[in-house]
Amino acid sequence: MEKKEFPKKENNNILDKLKIGADEGRGGGSKMAIFSHKTLGIVKFIIGICLLPFVYSVSVAFLNEFGAVEKLLQNYFWAGAISFIIIYLFVYEPAIIYNKGQRLLGIVFNFFKPLVRVAPYLLPIYTIVIFILYLIFSFALKTKESVGYFIFLFSFSLTLHLIFSAKSVRSKQGDFLKANYIFGFSFIYIIDLVLLAFCLTVIFKEFSFVNFFNNSFQIGKSIFYTIFKQLFL
Repeated sequence: MEKKEFPKKENNNILDKLKIGADEGRGGGSKMAIFSHKTLGIVKFIIGICLLPFVYSVSVAFLNEFGAVEKLLQNYFWAGAISFIIIYLFVYEPAIIYNKGQRLLGIVFNFFKPLVRVAPYLLPIYTIVIFILYLIFSFALKTKESVGYFIFLFSFSLTLHLIFSAKSVRSKQGDFLKANYIFGFSFIYIIDLVLLAFCLTVIFKEFSFVNFFNNSFQIGKSIFYTIFKQLFL
């Protein structure tokens, strides 16, 4: 019978050492990745907290400017937002509509890869399309009722975008300290409200984008000054 040959003990030790070394290398890389991820999460969390005063300031400035618009048209706007919330909560979650809008933006910004990842969350595509349609039809249809319908659709589509963008950002895995949610949604909300203010200043002569922007900045600055004064002065 042939004798079975076993590897020498020394060779086994060498293989064991190589295996341990490889495992340690992978472990080191993994630890570095975890550390980088947590560091980035902390930075996003801090920036997100700093954005919260501007979330408040753009909201207050928008409401102040929008309050100068005719009451009937304000009612159309709030009816659009409330209608979507009721449909979303009690009837149907139109996620497919939101997802198709994201795909459309992905196609539009396909030439620039960074925007392909950001634009679907940042830009309310349906609100932009409705605004373009308003500019086209406003020359022929300038009645109060027609403007009211467009305002209703503005609000409806923007509420859809904000709710599903918040849901998408919140559902991301590995969100350390909820940094992606706080930073991401705060940034989306500010940009979308600025975009809506720009659209409304084109539609209503009573709505001033310059006043909205200046008031937003002044309110945000005063909040930061108050916080700084309380902490350090």
